[in-house]
Amino acid sequence: MGRRQRLLLEAERRWDGLRRSRRAGRTPAHFRIDTYLGHGGAEGVVVRGRVLDNPPPAPVMEGEGLGAALRRSVSQFVTDELPGVPLRIAVGDATAEVVTDGEGYFRAELRPSDVVSPWQEGWVELAGEYRGLTGHRAPVRVRVPGPEARFGIVSDIDDTILETGVQRVGQMLRQTFAGSALTRTPFPGAAELYRDLVAAGQGNPVFYVSSSPWNLHAFLLGFLRHRDFPLGPVLLRDLIGGHDGRARKHERIEEVLRLHPRLPFVLIGDSGEKDPQVYADIVRAHPGRIRAVYIREVRLDPGDGRVEQVTDAWEEDVPFVLAADSDGVRRHAERIGLLTTPAAGS
Repeated sequence: MGRRQRLLLEAERRWDGLRRSRRAGRTPAHFRIDTYLGHGGAEGVVVRGRVLDNPPPAPVMEGEGLGAALRRSVSQFVTDELPGVPLRIAVGDATAEVVTDGEGYFRAELRPSDVVSPWQEGWVELAGEYRGLTGHRAPVRVRVPGPEARFGIVSDIDDTILETGVQRVGQMLRQTFAGSALTRTPFPGAAELYRDLVAAGQGNPVFYVSSSPWNLHAFLLGFLRHRDFPLGPVLLRDLIGGHDGRARKHERIEEVLRLHPRLPFVLIGDSGEKDPQVYADIVRAHPGRIRAVYIREVRLDPGDGRVEQVTDAWEEDVPFVLAADSDGVRRHAERIGLLTTPAAGS
């Protein structure tokens, strides 16, 4: 963890402590359990979420003005998180009890004796009284790949399927705060490619793993639905990060591979940040588990050498493909059989 991140974490800790001391004992006015899409199977399931004292964000409207978009976007980041909330989580016949951490987050890993594919339903509820409140419950959904799945897809989001401009900070901020799930633009052909990768196994699961903050979970789900991408767990990070490593994309991918041990995977990312190196580390740590690595070329300077540092040292049998667009990924995936739909009864 760098010095800047340590300073941000300390500033956040002090601010949160001051705010909570002023509100201690008050009954939350807008108590809310936000659940994120979970995932798992016979090896166990993971459920995540956050508890907040904020009203739900305003719904996205067609043709809304800049002011409405800005207010909704800012509300996603100005949160009153609730620590120390006792929760009971149930998925199938398994239950677990957890307490929210200092940022209001919770995570539970459960082992139900049976789960339903493609989606297992569950719930998260208050496990006891909290500052005068009782009885709150929220549904949760868990993605469970079926036996017909041939492989899984792990995909980045920003500059991989969603045009973000991470390397242009001003552009990225404008799009994040002035846009919505209805106006943000996917890369051409990306949704069709992902739908075909899913259909090639009659239900191959997709896991969206990004360095974006959890504050954008609802927005990203809205974007995926609106643009007709296959729905799957969206695994993000804390806004600033934390001492427990919540900011590391590598750990999210490791979790996916651990909870779905029978599936090989395809990794899809972009060249703008650290995807090539993260994916290379995953390939080397899990021999035989990765079918292919696809990197969308989005660098402002394609000659900066960052991707080439990975490819020049590449000694694996796994294809590592730097593609200009979705068609480039599609052509290679077709050649190696990833887009071949198995015959009925095979």
